[in-house]
Amino acid sequence: MYKSLSERLSGIFDRLKGRGILSEEHVNTAMREIRIALLEADVALPVVKEFIEEAKAKAIGQELIKSINPAQMVIKIVNDQLVQALGGEPEPLNLNAPSPMVMLMVGLQGSGKTTSSAKLAKLINTRFRKNVLLASLDIYRPAAQLQLENLAKQMSIPSLPIVEGEKPQDITKRAIAAAKVQNIDVIILDTAGRLHIDDELMDEVKQIKAISNPIETFLVADSLTGQDAVNIAKNFHEIVGITGIILTRADGDARGGAALSMRHITGQPIKFLGMGEKVDQLEIFDPHRVASRILDMGDIVALVERAASLSDSEDQEKLAKKLEKGHFDLNDMAKQIEGMQKMGGLSSMLGFLPGIGKIKDKLEGAGVDDSLVRRQLAIIRSMTKLERRNPNVLNGSRRKRIANGSGVLVMDVNRLLKQFEQMQKMFKQMGKMGNKGFLRQGLNSMMRNR
Repeated sequence: MYKSLSERLSGIFDRLKGRGILSEEHVNTAMREIRIALLEADVALPVVKEFIEEAKAKAIGQELIKSINPAQMVIKIVNDQLVQALGGEPEPLNLNAPSPMVMLMVGLQGSGKTTSSAKLAKLINTRFRKNVLLASLDIYRPAAQLQLENLAKQMSIPSLPIVEGEKPQDITKRAIAAAKVQNIDVIILDTAGRLHIDDELMDEVKQIKAISNPIETFLVADSLTGQDAVNIAKNFHEIVGITGIILTRADGDARGGAALSMRHITGQPIKFLGMGEKVDQLEIFDPHRVASRILDMGDIVALVERAASLSDSEDQEKLAKKLEKGHFDLNDMAKQIEGMQKMGGLSSMLGFLPGIGKIKDKLEGAGVDDSLVRRQLAIIRSMTKLERRNPNVLNGSRRKRIANGSGVLVMDVNRLLKQFEQMQKMFKQMGKMGNKGFLRQGLNSMMRNR
């Protein structure tokens, strides 16, 4: 996310760092370049104008010539301005109401409402320990109700039984009645969408909102549609009234303009980012951390949180006990690599690391990408049980057989075994660090040793 904007801003700041002293002219030039970068990133013009005016006023008012590091001061000012444009502070999910609380999901067809409904249900159930009921009101799109029902089954979260021919307004009433009987805390209503905003769509959403009295009304918008997403948000808020935005496909949005524009245009916060297709890939939107990603400062907090949320505490406990006895084998290494895949793969993790934008192309050119992770797993899985438990038996002929079986070169097998030896030494020293520290350090080591 934000790749093109991040690259442009990094280039501007690098040129500033090359100057010992910054004059007002230098600041003006930098702000002009930032203005162009924001516009090319599809940020709405009113947002860009306000952003540049406020950042420029702060930068010129800071006595840049006397500053020890004027370039860093400008970066800080731009960072602070980005945070402000993105909303300032994270807006928490509103759960302050008697049960059952209703959350209404609205948006156009194809924006990702159904998947986002499932993701939100998963997050509320796991993070906030609330009982959730999913209900599909989309009676128009073929198999839309079945899609939500299947997602609910995958997560072991209840969904409202489908009744053929029932109207959305009646489904809403039945969902509320069922939630009261089943001791449900939160009802998530997945409404129908259209290919465009029309009176019929809006009338239906307004009726559903009047019946359900939702505590949250989320607009689900596809970030890849850029300015269209911003216009859609504006129209939905003016006609229906939204309390927050869920921005989907944020992992594929290289420009990032929609996120920077929506808060300003609607006055409502972005509360979540959809970062993939899996039901656990929904992030709480934090303006500080998103600004850091845009400026290529990374987001280590998000990386650690993702690692902690996806780690199997029982497996980590077993592994910690093995390490206390000095044991670590290739089966354990495979589990660590699989943990990286659960976190979205190496390419996803790289996006959270500081300064990675400047070297990402070089890493990809050197073959440091998700194919490397898959190749490592293939090598380990081509070994016998004995070889995985006791790598010392891996002589030259065994290594050649493993290379042939996994479709790699012998040198790839040797490289993995060298990395294993390094991890083995490190993990023996980490047996008493605890689950979160263990997983975090393990993943960091794997990336350092590539």
